Amino acid sequence: MGPLIPLDIIDSSWNNVFAILIGILFGFILESSGFSSSRKLAGVFYGYDFTVLKVFFTAAITAAIGINYFHFLGWIDISLIYVNPAYVLPTIVGGIIMGLGFIMGGYCPGTSFCGAAIGKIDAIVFSVAMGVGIFLFAQFYPLFENFYNSTYLGNITVNEALGIPVSLFMIVLIVVALAAFYVADMVQKKVKKVDY
Repeated sequence: MGPLIPLDIIDSSWNNVFAILIGILFGFILESSGFSSSRKLAGVFYGYDFTVLKVFFTAAITAAIGINYFHFLGWIDISLIYVNPAYVLPTIVGGIIMGLGFIMGGYCPGTSFCGAAIGKIDAIVFSVAMGVGIFLFAQFYPLFENFYNSTYLGNITVNEALGIPVSLFMIVLIVVALAAFYVADMVQKKVKKVDY
């Protein structure tokens, strides 16, 4: 049955329409969840609010389970779903840079646009600074190109990289998520609450 556009069930001219609708819906959900607040987002690093961890971990698990069940039931062809290529060292360095930016600015790229859309000055400054950073990276890309394309593993999933069946990986992921939620609740109870 799916994916609908790659199998020509829905014409590819609908790509941009779906992208805009999904983007609006995603932004609405981010704002409704309070993710336009830099204090709420940074709370995960300081231990007073783990909403970000819980929401995104829950979303990842729900999507992973849904995709694999839909594949098992024959509703989607999982081989047609795009998997981002894995570049180990550049991803680690990029994650560290993004994490530092997240801690300092209180936003990630998506939530900064969410905050900017409702007029938050700090989010607007963060979004502009991010744009400047992207521009500078593009200008100096030849200096980073070799590193940027290093440690390439191909379009593999985590369970393939670990060499374990997807069913076992899903169980491990759920157990890790439950443990993370439990530890997060314990930490949050010991840290002073912050007013938003």
